[in-house]
Amino acid sequence: MMSDATTVFVLNGPNLNLLGLREPEIYGHDTLDDIAGRMEDQAQEIGLTIDFRQSNHEGHLVDWLHEANAAGAKAVLLNAGAYTHTSVALHDAIKAINVPVIEVHLSNPHKREEFRHKSYVGMAAKGTIAGFGALSYSLALDAAASL
Repeated sequence: MMSDATTVFVLNGPNLNLLGLREPEIYGHDTLDDIAGRMEDQAQEIGLTIDFRQSNHEGHLVDWLHEANAAGAKAVLLNAGAYTHTSVALHDAIKAINVPVIEVHLSNPHKREEFRHKSYVGMAAKGTIAGFGALSYSLALDAAASL
């Protein structure tokens, strides 16, 4: 996809394709399609375009970060799922690009298991929005629009 400084890439990592079904007491009942639809509407209202993607594969996320940079995207919103806490590759990819990356989480990792308290993504990202359920994405898009 061609992009420009009005495009925000919204990248979603492993198991987010199961939103609405997987542990709704933690992640809520909204599906990823529900979130994508609301983001499209919000982006249109503020003059931005969304490129919304999901993969269970770490390398796809790395490639898409590179693609966002090459395309001159305005920002990347990244919910890396479990890769948040394990991926030096995503950390390095974020550090290697010029596009600001905003880390997004539905839940608040600091209220969960201790292994979720460390974020390799967060160490490289411009900022983090977490703990507001599906609203986290909307808040992150507002933050991206202000950059």
